[in-house]
Amino acid sequence: MKQDAVRTERNTVYKGKIEGVLRKAKSGVKTKKKEFVNDAYAVIDKAAKKNAIHKNTAGRLKKRVSRLVSHAS
Repeated sequence: MKQDAVRTERNTVYKGKIEGVLRKAKSGVKTKKKEFVNDAYAVIDKAAKKNAIHKNTAGRLKKRVSRLVSHAS
């Protein structure tokens, strides 16, 4: 139960970071700032590496971010 609590807390932190960075990426696309997109990729990849999210979920999130960028251009 202790391990479950620690892992749940760690995964919640990663998921919170993902939500925040996705918000920044969306606003960055509107203001034409690409560094937010690169930050989003890094956070998503790290969460997938640490098994906070599934690798397919990470790929789907990255695809959504890249689609935002391509449609904004």
